[in-house]
Amino acid sequence: MTSIENLRVLIIDDHTLFREGLESLLNRRQIEVVASVGDGNEGIRLVEELQPDIVLLDMRMPDINGLGVLSRLQENQVTMPIAMLTTSTDERDLVESLRTGARGYLLKDMEPDSLVVALRDIVDGKTVVAPALSPILAKVVQGNFPELDEGKSPFEHLTPRETEILCLLAEGQSNKVIARNLGISDGTVKLHVKAILRKLDIHSRVEAAVLAVEHGLKNSPSGETAQ
Repeated sequence: MTSIENLRVLIIDDHTLFREGLESLLNRRQIEVVASVGDGNEGIRLVEELQPDIVLLDMRMPDINGLGVLSRLQENQVTMPIAMLTTSTDERDLVESLRTGARGYLLKDMEPDSLVVALRDIVDGKTVVAPALSPILAKVVQGNFPELDEGKSPFEHLTPRETEILCLLAEGQSNKVIARNLGISDGTVKLHVKAILRKLDIHSRVEAAVLAVEHGLKNSPSGETAQ
């Protein structure tokens, strides 16, 4: 059993403020943070180099997301446990994380002492899931995985106006051009883009445009959105 005071943790999370806060929190509890990085590929390299006792991994990151990092680490046959530390309560994220080999699925709003206990339990060989998501864990343990609807559109929660603006982003139009074409202000376009990024859980308009192109989202000549 690894003493919690001697625990060596590596953090991979693209939000600098959160990383620094978490590192400070763990250090105050005599838990060593061997590295704290915002890039998934750099994190993969450091896991191999530093061999921490546990990896804390964010779900949503640019370039390579948490599941991508998790898959790569599993391919590299790392031996230490990996726990997702995320804001996502999406059932599919939890199931895919556990399927891919995560030993924990923790939420960023948990109490500090609960996080420390979770780290200890995970390092001791337990699978730990945030209490709010424990009913899903029960299904996973029983082998009753929730069905993942692969045909589900990632754009289903967008309003018609947001979908229209996303299509224009995919065409490479700037906010000013979109505003002029739709007869609305630049500020209104910015608000719509912000809402689009939040609903799609991505970080930039470039990611949004790529996602739209990959799914064949486009405006038809009649102004209606087609897929």
